[in-house]
Amino acid sequence: MAVSGTTVVRRQLGRRLARLRQAAGVTHEQVRQRLGISRATMNRLESGQVEIKVPIVIALCTLYGTGKDETDELIALAPGTKDRGWWQAYDDVVPGWFRLYVSLEAAADRICTFDESVVPGELQTGDYARALYAADLSDRETIDRHVRLRLERQAKLFDRTPPPQMIAVLGEGALRRTVGGGAVLEAQIAHLRELDRREGVEIRVLTFESGAHPATTGAFRVLDFTDPDDPNVAYLETQVGAWYLEQPAELTEYRRLFDALCQQAVPIGKYEP
Repeated sequence: MAVSGTTVVRRQLGRRLARLRQAAGVTHEQVRQRLGISRATMNRLESGQVEIKVPIVIALCTLYGTGKDETDELIALAPGTKDRGWWQAYDDVVPGWFRLYVSLEAAADRICTFDESVVPGELQTGDYARALYAADLSDRETIDRHVRLRLERQAKLFDRTPPPQMIAVLGEGALRRTVGGGAVLEAQIAHLRELDRREGVEIRVLTFESGAHPATTGAFRVLDFTDPDDPNVAYLETQVGAWYLEQPAELTEYRRLFDALCQQAVPIGKYEP
């Protein structure tokens, strides 16, 4: 069963409204002319980025000629697009572009992640995370807030019922860089081995000895959702923003890369530093 949440409901309702508009042969320009809703707002609405209020649902369904039963279904979804997520308590330390990822992660049924140089946030110990943030930030309170957010993200992710499937491929460099010192790194590796023994979690290591690999462009994640109204996403992060890719060709390429990395990497249980 997929986990429900604000972003999931927004995306489901937005997708359904987009399909109804397309089936009715209505363009964004026609929506603007008839209802005064701008093209930019319609893009945000149909992609699940914003709250969708009941009057908007009614107005769009009327314009599209939607039947009463389906209109009632969509009206019932609208209130669920308003709720605030737990992560919004950390708005002071979460960039706007990252909030969508946190909400998607909290609802994904399968997460595939690759990072060559650092342990992904979902798998970090508190001490490892603190050392990473301390390398970039000087304010202790801000660092503490980031670490608490990261640990709460992990708890929300792995304590779900059922938990998501998590498959991670880490470059060997991530397990050799002494983030926080030798003891912190040793504890981090032990934590990874422990997580790998959990049901639904698989951690693999892309060793230096394995040579060249096809994902030299950098870290990425692929998030899968079981509900067809909640499309899968490939996620790429930069220092100042992120890309959310949903096109079939884009997802196919990143799945190809991840499958190749999995074949080349070894299970962490067989990895010897």
